[in-house]
This record gives sequence, C-alpha cells and structure tokens, in this order.
Amino acid sequence: MLTRRAFLRGALAGAASAFAGAAYAFGYGPLQAPRVARYRVAPSNWPKGFALEIAALSDLHACDPWMSIERIDAIVDRMNALRPDVIVLLGDYVAALHHFAAPIPAAQWARALARLRAPLGVHAILGNHDMWDDRKVRRHGGGEVPARIALEDNSIPVYENQAVRLAHGDRSFWLAGLADQYAIPVGRRRWKGLDDLPATLAAVTTDDPVILLAHEPDIFPQVPERVALTLCGHTHGGQVRLFGWAPIVPSRFGNRYVYGHIVEDEKHLVVSGGLGCTGLPVRFGAPPEVLHIRVEAPAA
Repeated sequence: MLTRRAFLRGALAGAASAFAGAAYAFGYGPLQAPRVARYRVAPSNWPKGFALEIAALSDLHACDPWMSIERIDAIVDRMNALRPDVIVLLGDYVAALHHFAAPIPAAQWARALARLRAPLGVHAILGNHDMWDDRKVRRHGGGEVPARIALEDNSIPVYENQAVRLAHGDRSFWLAGLADQYAIPVGRRRWKGLDDLPATLAAVTTDDPVILLAHEPDIFPQVPERVALTLCGHTHGGQVRLFGWAPIVPSRFGNRYVYGHIVEDEKHLVVSGGLGCTGLPVRFGAPPEVLHIRVEAPAA
C-alpha cells in the first residue's frame, strides 16, 4: 500500500529529477564542448580504392553568450585537428535566439571560420535563418544575404544550386550545394524555397561521385541514386531528444530524418545534430557536435 510518506518522497524525487534535467538542458546543455560524431559511409556507387574524409559543421547560430567568438575559435581548432580532406559548412550561421542572446556580426564569425583548414578547401551553403535574417531579401524574394557576403569576403565559397569538381589525388568528386528549401516566408508557417535540385545536379558534367550539401533533410526523398551521399543540418537532432525520439522536429517528415546516418533505397544521408540553438537555449539528449565522415567503397 502506498503511504502518504512514500508518495511525498516519490513526488519530491520526481520534482528534483525534473529540476535537475531542466537545469542541465538550459544551463550546461547548450554550452557543453561539442563532440565529434564519426561515421563510416560506404555508398554502393563510390569508387573502389577511393577514401575521402569530410569534416562538417552545421547550425552555428553565432551569438553571445551561447555561441561566442571564443567558442567558435575552439570549434575551429577541434575541426582542424581532425585533419580532414575537405570541410563543409551546412548553413545557419546567424543567431536564432534574439530574445535570449546578442547576435554576433557576420564579419566576426566569418573571420573566425576563415581559420578552418583542409587540403581541398572549405565550402559552404546557406540555411533558412541566414535568409530570414535579411528583411530586404525576404521582401524581394531573394538576393545576397550578409552571411554569404561575409563568407565569400573570407575566401569561403558559397553554393546555391551550384556544383564544383574537386580533385583528390588521382580521383575527383563533386560537391553540389543546394539553395535553401525554406528561404522566404510567404505566410503563416509557409515558405518559398529557392532550391533547384535538377539544376544543381545538371552542373555535374562527369561520372565522378557526387556529395550533396542541403541545409534541410526534407529534400532527401527526391535525391536520385546518382548522389553518393547527402549531408544536412537544420534539425539540431531535435535539440531535445528522449530515448532517441524528438517531440519537436522542424521537418515535415518528423523523426524520420531527425539525426544521424540514414539509408533509404541504398541512398545515404547524414544529418548533423548541429552546434547552436533556435527557439530556446536548450539542449537535452542532443549534444552539440561536428561531423567527421569517412566515405569509401563497400567492403568486397
């Protein structure tokens, strides 16, 4: 029989546990040092004898105090220490916590990212917040945003429905960068995308393997088998995830593409948990991270 004393003890223990979880999620969670999420991906159409190492960063959301320049500098050092062949930036560099933080000017965070180093360079796409942050672009339905200008001023190319061929030893591959799928708000919870997947892939003019960079994973069902690997961010891994399930995911597919390495119809997708926060400065069960991915052919 449950006594009054036992009931009170249980209630107090539950309240203490909830308080501790909330304190962690709002205090330490967003500020913890990012982990390195490592993946080995073996697409069926990847050339034999060709190994490529990629480091990826997503959803920086630069702001004080949650993503300060000092913290970005530490993240850059961590990524450089991975010694990848190529580094890709998957969008959403600007702050998304305007009620809880002070945005950092684009020139400052872009200058910090300019210290990233890889033999095949650093390559970027934009995210929805990079577009939403510019009222002029929202009003005119497109245009160059400060995030793009700042990155390119620091010698980091930005791809919007474009592709570039990169040589790695005696092999080559394509990086294809998709413009944002939710770029322009056009009503309550409605957005116009600037993405053009057919045009992006039409820029690929050889049979070399293709790696697609897309901020949101929602494009994945439309990606053809020709693409060896798709890399995305945007979801923050749910930002709050309990036992692998996230109650809120900014994707029309819900938890289907919330996080990690996903294989569908022999197509490979990796979704980063990202670094910063949107909505509230909270992370629980979805720690901040950078990606380190090794791409190679399947074992014989």
